[in-house]
Amino acid sequence: MPQEKSAGANPLPKTSPGDRGPVRQVDWGDFRDHIATADKEGRRQWLYPTRPRGRYYQRRTWLTWVLLAVMFGGPFIKINGNPLLMINVVERRFSVLGVIFWPQDNLVFALGFLLFLMGIAVFTAAFGRLWCGWTCPQTVLMEMVFRKLEYAIEGDAAAQKALNRAPWGASKIMKKGAKHLIFFGLSFIIGNTLLAYIIGWDALKVIITDDPRLHLAGLSFMFLFTLIFYGIFARFREQACTFICPYGRFQSTLLDENSIVVAYDHRRGEKRGRASRQEPWSQRQNRGGGDCIDCFRCVSVCPTGIDIRNGTQMECVACTACIDACDSVMDKIKRPRGLIRYASLNGIEKGEVLRITPRIIGYCTILVLLGVGLVTLLATRSDVDASFLRAPGALFQQTAEGRVSNLYLLKLTNKTHHKKEVELKLEIPEGRLSVLGGELELPPENQTSASVLVEIAPANLNSGTTPIRIGLYSEGKRIDTIKTIFIGPRR
Repeated sequence: MPQEKSAGANPLPKTSPGDRGPVRQVDWGDFRDHIATADKEGRRQWLYPTRPRGRYYQRRTWLTWVLLAVMFGGPFIKINGNPLLMINVVERRFSVLGVIFWPQDNLVFALGFLLFLMGIAVFTAAFGRLWCGWTCPQTVLMEMVFRKLEYAIEGDAAAQKALNRAPWGASKIMKKGAKHLIFFGLSFIIGNTLLAYIIGWDALKVIITDDPRLHLAGLSFMFLFTLIFYGIFARFREQACTFICPYGRFQSTLLDENSIVVAYDHRRGEKRGRASRQEPWSQRQNRGGGDCIDCFRCVSVCPTGIDIRNGTQMECVACTACIDACDSVMDKIKRPRGLIRYASLNGIEKGEVLRITPRIIGYCTILVLLGVGLVTLLATRSDVDASFLRAPGALFQQTAEGRVSNLYLLKLTNKTHHKKEVELKLEIPEGRLSVLGGELELPPENQTSASVLVEIAPANLNSGTTPIRIGLYSEGKRIDTIKTIFIGPRR
C-alpha cells in the first residue's frame, strides 16, 4: 500500500497508567521513524483502544466462543483413553488426536511442524494475517476476553483515561482491584490449562487434590504460568505481538501485491479532510476531496495503535476493528462501505480480484509434498519401536558349550492402545537368543526393557566383529528387523 505522510500518522495522544499529569503531545515526522507505543524518549505510551462494534467484531466474538470451548475443553477430551492434545516433555510422551507419539517419532514431528509453518506461509501469502486477527491465542484472549472485561469494569477508552488520571479513591481502588483480581484469577485458569496440556489432566488433578508438599515442582509451574499470563494480559499486552512474536516481521517476505490484507483504499479516500454539513459531497469531490473525513476512528480502535491509512505495517494484526469503525462512519455520512476493507494492493490500484500466483502454487506444491510425506510416515509407522544395544562395559564370554556370548539391552515401545506379546528370533547367523526374564509382554502405550543374551558358535563368526540380524515378531508376523554387531575373539 502507498506509504503517505499525513496528520493521521500521529493520532490520538496516549498516557501511561500512572500518568496523572497533562497528556504529552507527540508531533514527529514520518510514522516509520517511531512506534505507536513509545514516545520520543522511548517511554511507553499506554494504549486505550475504543471498544469496536460491527459485523466483523460480532463474527470474531462467535468464533472466540468456539475457540475458547476447544481450548479449555481440550484437556478433558480423550480419544482411546488418551488426551486430545498433550505435549509431555517431562516424560517425552506426546498425544495428538489420541495417538501417542514418542521421541523415536521425531521425523513425524519435524514434518508435522514444517507442514504447519508452510500452511501459515500459504495462507499469509494469499490472505495476510488471518491467523493473528482471528485465531491466535494471544489476540483471542487479549482482545476478546481480557479487553472485554476491562471495558465492563472501567468503561470505554475515555473512561479508562479519566480513571487513570484521577486521584486514588474508593471508586478507583475498587475498579482497579476488581479488574486485577479477575485478571489474576483468569490467568490462573489459563496457566493450569496450559499445564494440563503438558502433563495431562489426570496428573494435574493429582497435583491439585494431593498433599501440596509432594508436588512442589508442579505447584511452582502453576504459579509461574499464572504470573506469565497475568504479566502478558495485564501489562505487556500488544507488545507481545509487536516485540516478541516474529510473525509480523516474517510477513514482509510472504506478502506481495496480490495478498489480501486489511487495507485502506487511498484512491477513494484521498484527499482526506473534515466534512462539512454545508458542503454537498459532489462539491467536495470536485475540489479533490476523498471519502476519508479524517475522523481517526480507525486509529482509536486499533489495539496496536497504528494508522492503517499509512499502509500495511508490521504491527497490524488484521483484527478488522478499523474496518468496523470506518464502516460505521461511512453509514453516518451516507457513503459506501469498504473505504477500509480486505483487499490487495492490485485490488485497490487495478481492481483485480485475488488470483493464484506462481509463488502460491510453489508454496502449495511444497505443502502437498510435506502432507504426502507425513501421511506416508504415519501409515508406515511401526506399532512397536525397538532399541537394541550392547550392554555398556560388557565383554564377550565363552560358554561351557564353547559358544561365544554377548549381552544386549533391549528397549521396546508399544505405540498401540492394546497389550502386545513379542518374540525375538536370531536370523543371521545361526545361533541362540535368550530373553533374560522370560517372554516379552508389552503394556499398551508404554515402554519395556529387558536383557538379551545372544550365543553363536565360533565357526559362524568373523574375526573380531560379526553383523547379526534379529527379527521382531508379534502374532506370527515380523514387525521389525534389528541389525547390530556381535563381538567375538580375533583369529
